[in-house]
Amino acid sequence: MNICLSYKAKSLAAGALIIMSTLLSCKKLIEIKGNPPTLITKTQQFADSASALSAVAGVYSYNQGNGFGYSDANFTIVTGLSSDELSTTLNNEYRPPFYNYNLTPVNTGLNALWQYPYKGIYQVNDILDGISDNNKLSASFVKQITGEMEVVRALYYFNLINIFGGVPLVTSIDYKQTATLPRASVDSVYIQILADLTDAEKNLTANYPSSGKARPNLYTAKALLAKVYLYQGQWQAAFDEADDIIRSNLYSIRDVAVNEVFLEGSKEAIWQLPAKTSYQQTAEAYNFVPYSGSVPSYLVSPFLLDQFEVGDKRLASWIGTTVVNNQELKYPYKYKNKQAANTPVEGYMIFRLGEVLLIRAEAAAHLNQLTHALTDVNTIRSRAGLPVSKADMHSQNAVLNAVMQERQRELCFEWANRWFDLKRNVTKESSAEVVLGSEKSGYQKNADLYPIPQTQRQLNHFLTQNPGYN
Repeated sequence: MNICLSYKAKSLAAGALIIMSTLLSCKKLIEIKGNPPTLITKTQQFADSASALSAVAGVYSYNQGNGFGYSDANFTIVTGLSSDELSTTLNNEYRPPFYNYNLTPVNTGLNALWQYPYKGIYQVNDILDGISDNNKLSASFVKQITGEMEVVRALYYFNLINIFGGVPLVTSIDYKQTATLPRASVDSVYIQILADLTDAEKNLTANYPSSGKARPNLYTAKALLAKVYLYQGQWQAAFDEADDIIRSNLYSIRDVAVNEVFLEGSKEAIWQLPAKTSYQQTAEAYNFVPYSGSVPSYLVSPFLLDQFEVGDKRLASWIGTTVVNNQELKYPYKYKNKQAANTPVEGYMIFRLGEVLLIRAEAAAHLNQLTHALTDVNTIRSRAGLPVSKADMHSQNAVLNAVMQERQRELCFEWANRWFDLKRNVTKESSAEVVLGSEKSGYQKNADLYPIPQTQRQLNHFLTQNPGYN
């Protein structure tokens, strides 16, 4: 039997993107034999735990396009440009529109934000399908892998809805059924995210299933769940999940110097992928760190630089400096190793204890536990070499602003935290409308969501466009 795969089937999120990754043509129908000799069958792939783990390993592979969906630094770059963290020296039609809010649906930078996460979701769904009702795999193995995949899928959907708003909710691998799915509501996607994460909590244990922290454990699920609850305003739930992680004593911030946070094997890491390849380590370092004498492609904004207090170790360690034509230029420097051979080796951080402490602090402030909130803020400040916060401990608004200021410094250039924080309107003073409206020109409310890529709407006519981009 022959299988015909059209360009549409290959490009949609639920299409056979991973299994047929060698099919590169985009303009014509491609005919492939039903069981090419170079590919193993799905039955073979999930015949035992060893072969199934090879598929699982692909989910965590730091490999743009065929592994983890955020291996190209694009997510970090464009959301940093849209917030007040970065500007760009590049003069093209690709990056500057994210900074000046002139995005259009045909901007090619949008495609990676959509396609790579959906390819990752397909991988996850394919594994969940392969291990379901599989009597060749032990119940404990299925439970572990199910929990891991639920965490990964939840991460993809969390980022997708915070970038685009409602998106198609794909939980199967049948592209004939999912290729024309309309956008689900944000609330519906959050329901799926919460279902995945609460189930993952039941399936996972505190032990990491293999060496390192690339594969999620119980506290990885809790970290993402705490963040989801925070974004939904479920303060007690967010506090409780973050508190569980902190009280586990599996992770440390006091024992990790600022310049050691992103090293492979960091004690602060909750979820961290090995990123080193034959030619580079993280894509962030590759994109941000300039070669000697060259102008950085991305500069740290004066708005962010002004937030650092005198003596803040993070300014010295996480912001790089180069001098070009007698001009001092600042660039992101959390990840320092541009070359693969550089040591000590860095790993790609997804969740760490510093963020969890600030989640607990924000939740505590909303619960009017102001002293507790400032204690967590001061833990972060102490590691940065700063004195305790001067925020009025009797003012909820003052404490919340202190938390947000600390998030801006501690979590800069990480996982769109600043961009998402500005859009969450945590306090009036920290809202996107107030901050970006005064700091940058061109900001307007519709910029809170990026346009749905035109390429995807051409493939799926049921995808509606976000307001302001039609």
